[in-house]
Amino acid sequence: MQTGTLPRETTGLSVSRIWKSEALQRILAFAALVLLLIFFTFASPNFLQSRNIEGIFLSTAVNGILAVGVSFVIITGGIDLSIGTVMTLSAVITAKLVTEAGLPIPVGILGGVLTGALAGLINGTVISRMRVPPFVATLGMLYIAKGLSLILSELAPIYFDRGSGFTDLATGVILRIPGVIDIPNAVLIMFGAALIASFILFRTLLGRYTFALGSNEEAARISGVNTANWKTAVYTITGIFSGLAGVMIAARLNSAQPSLGQGYELDAIAAVVIGGTSLSGGEGSILGTVIGAFVISVLTNGLRILSVPQEWQMVVTGAIIIVAVFLDMARRRRS
Repeated sequence: MQTGTLPRETTGLSVSRIWKSEALQRILAFAALVLLLIFFTFASPNFLQSRNIEGIFLSTAVNGILAVGVSFVIITGGIDLSIGTVMTLSAVITAKLVTEAGLPIPVGILGGVLTGALAGLINGTVISRMRVPPFVATLGMLYIAKGLSLILSELAPIYFDRGSGFTDLATGVILRIPGVIDIPNAVLIMFGAALIASFILFRTLLGRYTFALGSNEEAARISGVNTANWKTAVYTITGIFSGLAGVMIAARLNSAQPSLGQGYELDAIAAVVIGGTSLSGGEGSILGTVIGAFVISVLTNGLRILSVPQEWQMVVTGAIIIVAVFLDMARRRRS
């Protein structure tokens, strides 16, 4: 067999059946988003205020970028618990380069993104070469990134010069709907990142092998695919998006907060699952992930506006995740 040629078995279901199955999940996620918008609109007159909608957009941008990145790993059947603290470490590195080293902002941004890429590369290498389970490897990276963030920042936030214009990267506005809403730049960056991720996933060899690893990794390996290299590449891609999210959250807050980040990975993974990506691997889409990210943000924001205690917000979010996973399992059994 020719090296790198995938057998028919690696795709599992037929393309048409996979498409119908995933399309149904995306439709359900979008329907849930619409229902949430309608419910909170009638429940609170403050929900549709332009300031509140802008807040939803901003919170979705960071979580959306994280979710888009971790979609790659979950499609392979893996998991990455470190994306939240890697995001924080990337923010700290960006701040150190810009405020203390005095480097230009673009260099600081590049440093933050490369920090995320390095963390992803290490994750992928440990998982694919050392055979450490993804849960354990990324849990270890979670603590490493968190510790490094605290050490490098000396346990204190690092603030950017307000005159530097760095915060405009996230909170600035170049797209306005006159009389309706200003769309923050961070949202445009999130959609740009989603388009790039979708292109990689559905139009490149890396995307093809991402699905192959999740569908049947052993079959891909037997067919001559270097699964270790491709799996490492997938985790590196996830790290790059985590680094970008770190830059975005630093710009949004105009500071790097070393204690922030842990817990973001749960919201990102929830967005991916709600959007229809299967935790079993082999199925998923970036569009569904973005919809899932908006579902999480709208739900959190709406419950907060209704003065629902934070502990009950967590209960509701957890219940929705369980329902989403149950629907995914039921859908796969039918398929």
